[in-house]
Amino acid sequence: MTTAIDHLNSGEILSQGTATETTVYLCGLTGGDTSKDVQGQTRDVLAKIDACLAHFGTDKSKLLSAVIYLDDLRRKPAVNEVWQEWLGDLARPARACVGAQLEMGTQVEIMVTAAR
Repeated sequence: MTTAIDHLNSGEILSQGTATETTVYLCGLTGGDTSKDVQGQTRDVLAKIDACLAHFGTDKSKLLSAVIYLDDLRRKPAVNEVWQEWLGDLARPARACVGAQLEMGTQVEIMVTAAR
C-alpha cells in the first residue's frame, strides 16, 4: 500500500511542508524580516505556520509538536508571551525550545507537526 505525500513549495534543498493523509510536517520557518525584534519575528513565523497549515487543510488546534530554535535562550520569555497569545485557549502541543546558531539576524525559527 502506498501513502500519498503532498509537498508545499518543494525546492532543491527542502519542502516548506510535507503531509500524509493524517499528518503535516513543516520545515523550520523564520520570519524573514530580521529588522524586527524577537516578538515581531515570532509573530511573522506563526503567521507563516497558520498559512502553511491552512494549505494542508488543518490549523494550530491540531498541533502535535513544536521545536523552537532561539539564537539566545534569554529571549525565551518574550517568545513564550507571543506563543501563548497565538494559541489562546487551545491545548498546548509537545514542545522543545533550544538554543541554536541561526542565520545572521534571525532570532527565532519554529518547526511544527500537526494532525491533518
